[in-house]
Amino acid sequence: MRTDLLDLHRGDAPLLISIPHNGTRVPASIASRLTDEARRVPDTDWHVADLYAFARELGASLLVPTHSRYVVDLNRSEDDVSLYPGRNTTGLCPVVRFDGGPVYRDGEAPDAAEIAARVDTYWRPYHAALADELARLRAAHGRVVLWEAHSIRGTLPFLFEGRLPDLNLGTAGGASCSAALQEALGRVLAAQSGYDTIVNGRFKGGHITRHYGRPASGVDAVQLEISQRCYMDETSFAWDAERAAALTPVLRALLDAAIGHARKA
Repeated sequence: MRTDLLDLHRGDAPLLISIPHNGTRVPASIASRLTDEARRVPDTDWHVADLYAFARELGASLLVPTHSRYVVDLNRSEDDVSLYPGRNTTGLCPVVRFDGGPVYRDGEAPDAAEIAARVDTYWRPYHAALADELARLRAAHGRVVLWEAHSIRGTLPFLFEGRLPDLNLGTAGGASCSAALQEALGRVLAAQSGYDTIVNGRFKGGHITRHYGRPASGVDAVQLEISQRCYMDETSFAWDAERAAALTPVLRALLDAAIGHARKA
């Protein structure tokens, strides 16, 4: 299913990969109000849909939006409650970039009415598609894994101290998926030596992971935040085919473990 707002590839395995920050489109009425830096949409999860393209071969469903997180952040709740209280973060309709700079020119940020309209236009269709696909897969298999696929620059002092590990697995502190799935994914990470990893570190999972993850009801949700240096150039945003090829076997092993868990449950 493809619309102006999203592309949903329906697979037959008990796995849905959601990639909510892959979009880059910004309507002209919004783009004209952005700072020069923000018009480059630097906080995009660049190329993540390409990174996970192989997952179609595994039978996974993939859900990818067309629009930038600067229009509305699909991984925030509609009430815009902070995911990380007390820490610097960005909101439902971000006004601050990941580097701390402004998204909008002075006086051009959206007001409450515009934010509500963006939620209706962009946020709700994505979440409706996500919920419907989870329900379809759960009905077919009894259990489904929701894989939240993300990436971010590995060094961003405004958001976190020091260097972010390469692979950052989040399960909302163990609340969004079963202990057995977290252990299975942890074994995959421990078995490889090419990347440093952490579980439930700085990124424990955003709104989608926390909201939809209901392991007792047959939905396990996991977020993987990848440091972009693992597969691209963080300055130019250019895809690095050699780095991406090296990362793919690890991602494939993680998704195989997720599918295997759902099928055994």
